[in-house]
Amino acid sequence: MSQNPASTRLVPAERLSAITSLIAEGAVFDGNFHTTRDQGIKVDGQLKGNITFETGGTIHVGATGVIENTRLEADHVFIEGKVIGTVIARKALEITGSATLLGDASYDELIDMHPRARVRGKIEYRGDIDAPSN
Repeated sequence: MSQNPASTRLVPAERLSAITSLIAEGAVFDGNFHTTRDQGIKVDGQLKGNITFETGGTIHVGATGVIENTRLEADHVFIEGKVIGTVIARKALEITGSATLLGDASYDELIDMHPRARVRGKIEYRGDIDAPSN
């Protein structure tokens, strides 16, 4: 979309490059984004509402993005900006060094959190705790 993201370690680059929806820097969106399709959205502006992908989906919160009072749910969640709310990543959750997360996050498979990330809340693994890790 607009700016190149920080290099990712878990979220596949092709998932980020396939994002088709954008809330641009400087824009304010008040409402919910919901789809049954495997699509993607990048937030560089401000969003007050939920983002839900019933199946698949990629959410990219850019470095200038702010999402408040929200519930985010998708297969892949990549946070560079600020999220206030609940995050559910069914495949990969990646929180960069520029990110702030105020709220709880859960993931089913993979997580990568930079040591400089600011997180205030609970992070929970939702997968099978007794399954062997690869």
